[in-house]
Amino acid sequence: MLTKFSKYQRVGVFVDVQNMFYSAKKITNSRLNFSKLMEKAVRGRQLIRAISYIVDAPDIDQTNFIEMLKSNGYETKRKELRMRADGSSKGDWDMGIAIDAITLAEKLDIIVLVSGDGDFADLVYHLKSRGVLVEAISFLKSTNEDLINAVDIHFPIENDLLFRESSKRKKIG
Repeated sequence: MLTKFSKYQRVGVFVDVQNMFYSAKKITNSRLNFSKLMEKAVRGRQLIRAISYIVDAPDIDQTNFIEMLKSNGYETKRKELRMRADGSSKGDWDMGIAIDAITLAEKLDIIVLVSGDGDFADLVYHLKSRGVLVEAISFLKSTNEDLINAVDIHFPIENDLLFRESSKRKKIG
């Protein structure tokens, strides 16, 4: 297993934005710092691609968020939230992330998956069978154990990667 880091290692970063957004909000009542996330994912190695996968909800303007991602080196892929006939909604990028990771695997030494979704465990095993080291960055409390067991290295998200809501804001008014 490749565990020694080199500036020559080629890295791809794949961010499941919805998974991370809702985990940050639910677990820590905070937001993820995508600039620091990029630093932690790349760690001085050679970044080949960083892709963030976004689901667009019709009632939420994400223009500023998407501009922030782009200014921090992330490509963005977007899809519309789909409403089902029964009133429920569907909006995930699992297949898109898997297809991109498999497609780019031959150009990468390391894939960093930013998600806690256990559905990615089979993807991880496939990537590892192709000689790619797979790391995951996610909130420990919301990360499926199958994913943690599948990856080569899991980095739990800690306070250093978070923006907390300011208590000053709450007192004003």
